[in-house]
Amino acid sequence: MTSRIHPTAIIDPAAELDSSVTVGAYTLIGPQVKIGAGTRIGPHCVIEGRTTIGADNQFYQFSSIGAMPQDMSHGGEVTELVIGDRNTVREFCTLNTGTFKEEGVTRVGSDNWIMAYVHLAHDVQLGNHCVLANNATLAGHVHVGDWAVIGGLTGVHQFVKIGAHAMIGFQGHVSQDVAPFMTVDGNPLAVRAVNLTGLRRRGFSNERIAVIRQLHKLIFRSGLTLEQAVEQITALRDEQAQDAQADVQLMLDFIAGAKRGLVR
Repeated sequence: MTSRIHPTAIIDPAAELDSSVTVGAYTLIGPQVKIGAGTRIGPHCVIEGRTTIGADNQFYQFSSIGAMPQDMSHGGEVTELVIGDRNTVREFCTLNTGTFKEEGVTRVGSDNWIMAYVHLAHDVQLGNHCVLANNATLAGHVHVGDWAVIGGLTGVHQFVKIGAHAMIGFQGHVSQDVAPFMTVDGNPLAVRAVNLTGLRRRGFSNERIAVIRQLHKLIFRSGLTLEQAVEQITALRDEQAQDAQADVQLMLDFIAGAKRGLVR
């Protein structure tokens, strides 16, 4: 293992690193850290706290991973940061551990692309295959679904939920929940269209996209109340093939769980 670790790196003897982990110069790794096979840690990183990192991740220089939450009510309780596999974390990112206001864990899934200066606050739950552009800032307890894209310089208010396959444009001010499949931008933030480019890149059929466009029309363009739209969407679900039914159900579940109101 020593051949893969720069001699200036400081690694606590209690840390658990797979023998294939690479650690760059002047990086500091604390005693409660676990790092899986093939992960590469760049120079000048600090990885601390009860942090578990999976396989084949790459962390670029100058990131702070696993520091205590920036929460004034946090009493020093031991909480966690859990990161999956094959994530890329670019320069100057800050990923904090959780608080006991939820389950005490900040979670990052797998296959995410996290660009420079991104901040993930305590109790953030980031899904899989997400893209967070430079300076995206997620406050505490933000939940992000799979395949979401968050534009550069975007700020996301605490407790907001961002649905799967959603896209948030540059400099978004996100204080309400963003529905799955939708593209939002502007100030004030508004739904502009279905995220067609993203869905097509992920292999959604024309039939599935047509149903999602119906969801968009019912919720955001019809003038219906949200309750009326949900009634029509529920009826629409039962007429669809299996894949499209799952898409409709995803939207219904998201609306049912929305606590801060939908961006419309």
